[in-house]
Parts: sequence; structure tokens; C-alpha cells
Amino acid sequence: MPNIPQIGARDRPAGEHFKIVIPNRPAPVPLILHVSPSGSDEGDGSAARPFASLARAQQAVRTLNHDHDVTVSLAEGVYRLTAPLRFNARDGGQNGYTVRWEGAPGLRTMLSGGAPVTGWSQVDKQRDIWMARVPVGMDPRQLSVAGRLVQRASVEIPRSAVAFHPWGLEIRDPAWRFLATLPDQSRMEIEGMSWFTHRHAMVDHIDGDRIVMQQPGWRNNLVGYDTLARPVSADVARLFLVNALAFLRDPGHWFVDPKAGRLYYKPLPGEDMNRIEVVLPHLEHLVSIAGTYDDPVRDLEFRRLHFSHTSWRRPSGPDGYASQQSGAYLSGDLVDYPADPVRDCSWGCWSFERMRNRWSQQPAAVQVAAARRILFDEDRFSQLGQIALGIGNNPDANDSGIGLGSSAIEVTNSEFVDLAGGAIMAGGIQPDAHHPSRPEMGLRDIIIRNNRIKSVSHDYKEQSAILVTYASGTIIMNNDVSDTPYDGIDVGWGWGANDPGGSAEYWRKQRGYYDQPGNSVYDTPTTLRDTVVKGNRVGRVKQWFPDGGAIYHLSADPGALIAENYVYDVAGSGGIAIYLDEGSRYVTVRNNVLDRIGGVWLNLNTQSHIAPKRTALDNVATGNWYNGGKLNGEWSDYLNNRAADNVLVTGKDWPIEAQRIIDASGVEQAASRHP
Repeated sequence: MPNIPQIGARDRPAGEHFKIVIPNRPAPVPLILHVSPSGSDEGDGSAARPFASLARAQQAVRTLNHDHDVTVSLAEGVYRLTAPLRFNARDGGQNGYTVRWEGAPGLRTMLSGGAPVTGWSQVDKQRDIWMARVPVGMDPRQLSVAGRLVQRASVEIPRSAVAFHPWGLEIRDPAWRFLATLPDQSRMEIEGMSWFTHRHAMVDHIDGDRIVMQQPGWRNNLVGYDTLARPVSADVARLFLVNALAFLRDPGHWFVDPKAGRLYYKPLPGEDMNRIEVVLPHLEHLVSIAGTYDDPVRDLEFRRLHFSHTSWRRPSGPDGYASQQSGAYLSGDLVDYPADPVRDCSWGCWSFERMRNRWSQQPAAVQVAAARRILFDEDRFSQLGQIALGIGNNPDANDSGIGLGSSAIEVTNSEFVDLAGGAIMAGGIQPDAHHPSRPEMGLRDIIIRNNRIKSVSHDYKEQSAILVTYASGTIIMNNDVSDTPYDGIDVGWGWGANDPGGSAEYWRKQRGYYDQPGNSVYDTPTTLRDTVVKGNRVGRVKQWFPDGGAIYHLSADPGALIAENYVYDVAGSGGIAIYLDEGSRYVTVRNNVLDRIGGVWLNLNTQSHIAPKRTALDNVATGNWYNGGKLNGEWSDYLNNRAADNVLVTGKDWPIEAQRIIDASGVEQAASRHP
């Protein structure tokens, strides 16, 4: 700014007003850096001499973003990363400027964490199994074939064929004793799923009729709720053996031998292994965005980029993946582990409850923390080995070791498809998430709008498509969510235990939650408030698990609104469209259309088995239309839960206003820019 002389009132002529005139100064011209797979890092980033790598462009941005808007223009093609891209405060816009990373129109600009596999030959003609050489030591959990994730070799084993013990599984059916003859037994895996968990644990070795499991992952999968040994419902529980060449029986399945450097695949009918594209991921994540709480990443945008090919490998280790719900898992050794976990801790116990505030979260392929004003627009996330996009998750879920602290994050007009985990997970689950020790840790103003989410959570089926745990002012609006094994949209965490005064359920002697170190009774609210879930189209969800809802809510959320959503095809006798679970308070459910709901169109869990039954209250359900299912829960003056003016419709005879909501739900046409 030019020097302005200081003029006092005595220097002004009488009756005149003083006016400062600052000379017009043109705004700095936005700068464009060009990158191309055919470029060179010896270039200057011009259109004529583009860079070749994103890392080289990142270096150049840091020299320009203090006094210019900077756009990194990525030409069409595949950018194969040898290491994750890490963005810190130096990489965002400085002094109010903005940095944009933009791909070519049409979503043909891919950031890949994998490498193509070629040189296939048929090694078993009778079984039609093909093999290709890969680098020795490569051992991912995912593989992409023809632009889609394919399944690891597996077989389903009847639960009646085994018995569960703290050390592992006892084989009771002699037909399965062949397992002891298989090679490389420590790479085999047990998967189990039932009511709401999808659990993974690694084999150590097999000796006769004993499948001895790696610890502590196996033991952690035996405690809590809906465990491997004692699922909520044996009628829906399933058990699988995974990751052995002997299990490679079904078309579209694969197996890798990392010691020999060999990848095996059994093609689907019509697949030509000499022409088809196969990509083996080698990175565990693609992008980490994290500043610090004092100096967050600011003003950083990503447009028209395609993020693909990662594989999160932690479940392949001794911890396995002791799933709790929607990307949260139990790791490490429990204190005072029960002597008989199957008997004493399959419906909760003190040793398990003391760990609730220490659960970990699955790291996303693209991670955001300690950041402000970050935009993802017209992007595509596919063929990723975990949750696609993580916003302000636990510190253990960000490559930087810094979590939480995210505000004004927008995810718009993007596509999430064919993922091993969920699409978007916002918020953490540890104490600093619900009661931040410093205000900068809180999540605020997260916008998730006009996104298409389909066919996600293949390998971690318990993960919802969209999850927001603790955040203020979140807007989840006009998204289209379909074809998922678990919930479509989940909001809230903590089951009411961290709300003011705690929850009667967690005072119970059986749980002993508040008697455990680190599990406090708070007298202040959590950061969850003012959530809006509006105008979404959610259907064909909950294809594996009876628990949860197409739209699901937990804990107190002052100002929460679930309105004008269209929920359809939630089948089965227990299918739930909208679920207000433990501790839900201050939630308004208004003007939603619930179509072809097999079980319950609105479920309110008031924990009615616990006197005085006041764990979910102060909720309103009004003006909703439904053509199937029932209303569940205690809607009464005693709990201040009010359900009124909800309309049962026959078949498809929707009133005009309901039809208008159906037509307006999902991605807004004006916002749909994908070709």
C-alpha cells in the first residue's frame, strides 16, 4: 500500500470532508503451470514445455502462490505416483490467493497409486487360471481389472464346521482338515460378518484341526458386539476363508504370491488377458492434506481429477481389522482382557468399554486435516482400497499424524464408485473430536452436495457411504447414493455417551463405561449440531446388514434436519429407511418420501428396556409420506417425541407435493457436468 500522509482535523479547510484516494492497482494475473505425462521436469511449466511430475509442479507452486492465484493444469493421461502427494500450509493459497489443481475436461486425468500388469500366460488350462510376473514383495489387498475392483480368492465355510476359541478356530468338520496342507498359511485370512460388523483376522498357522490365529487381532474380534464368535444373529452370520491359491475357483477372483512375484487371475467370460488392463496398487494412500492448527492449509482446490489404485494393508498384519462400525476398529492389546472372551465379552464388558474413546479409524485414500477452504469439484474416486475421502478424521487416520481441524470443506459434483470402503468419512471419534482441547480442532461447515455414490464398501462392508461423526453446520444435500451393503448416509457418533450428563445405557453395571479411565461424563455438548440432510436420493442400500438405516442418526444434534429426501427399495422384513438411534435428540424428520420400505419407515431407539427410558427425546417427525413399513419407537409427550401428520400412501399414488420431492431429489441436473 502506498504511503498515505496523516492529516488531522486541524489541517482540513472548514466544511470539507477528507477523502483518501488509493491509486487503482491491477490485480495480479493468475498464473498457470502445465503438467503432462509426456512433459519433462526440466521444462519450465509452460504450455510448450510442461512439467512431467506433480511433485515438480508442487515445487513451482510454492514460489508463486504468495502473490498470485495459481492453477496447475494437468493434461489428459495417467500420472503414476511413486509416493503419496503431501500438501502442507506452503502448498495452499497464501495471502488470500487460491491454488487450483485441475484436470482435463471429461475426468480423464488420473492420479494412480498402482502399476499396470502385463505378460499374462495361462498356467492351468483346465481351471482357466492365468499368471503374470509382478515385483517380488508386492502384496496388496486389492486388484483392478478392466477398470473395476475384483475379489481375492475366497471360500465360504459353514460356521457349524468350526468352534471358536481365544487362540483361534477348532475344525470340527473333517472335510476342512485339508487346510493344514496348504502353503503360506500366515497369509490366509478369516472374514466374518453378521448384523453390522465385517471383521478380518489373520491366520498364524494351521496344525491338524487347529487354525491358530495371529494376535491381538483375533482376540479383539471376539470382544464387543456382533463378534466373530457370537454374532447378533446366527441366521445372517457368514464366515469366509480368504487369500489362498487353492481358493481361486470363481471367475473374476485373484491371488498374489509375493515371495515368488506371481499374480494369478481367473478371468470372467469374454475377458482377453492379452488385451485387458490390470493394475496392481502399490501405494496405501494417494494424497495427504494437512497443515497445523496454528497454520492450516488454506484455499486449495482439486477439479476434474480421477483418484485410483490404492491398497490399505494394515488388516494383513497381526491387528487384522476388528471392525466396530463404519470405518472404526479396535487395535492393540486390551487391558484386563477377559479369560473367556466368548463367554464373558460377546455382549460388551468393562475391558471393551474402556477402549471406546480410543478406537482407530481407517485412513482414507485422500486425507484432509488442519485445513480451511478446500474444494473437491467434478472429481472421480474409484478402485480405491479403503474409504475414498477422509475429512478431519483421527490423527491416526492422516499420514501427517495431525487430524481433525477442518472447516469450509466442499465436496461437490463428484463421483464415488467401485470402492473397497465407503465414499466420505468426516470427523473423528476420539475425545478431541467431540470435545476439542483447543477450538481449532473442531469441524465446521462441511458441504457434501450433488455427488453420485454407487457400489462402494466392497471389502469393508460395514462402512456407510457417507459418515459424519462430530461436526457443526454440515450440509449433506442432493446426493444420489445407491447399491451399498450398509447405510447410505450416517450422522453422529458416541451413542449419546458423550452428550451432557451421559447416557443411562452406559451407566449400567454391565458396561461400566464411565468407570473406565478416559471415559468422562461431560456437562457440555459435543461439536455435533445443525446438521442438514436434505434432498438426497438413497436407495438399494443395506444389502448385507439388517442393522442401521438408509439414513441413520446417533446422539444429540441441536438444530438437525432430515428433510425432503427420497428413500426407496430398502427391502427385507427388517429394512429401515430412517433410523434415529441411541441418544438422538433435537432432530426434525420432515417431508421425506419413503418408497417400498420392507420393515420400518422410521425407527426411534429409546432404549425402552432401560428405566426411565429417556435416551432419545425431543425429536419431531411430521409431514412424511410412506407406502410401506411402520413407525417404531416411543413417540410420546413423556419423551417429548412427536410424530404427527405423516401420511400412508397406497402404492405409487403420491400426492403432488410428495412427487415433487421425488423429482427434485438426488443430483441437480444443472449441477451435473459429467459427460
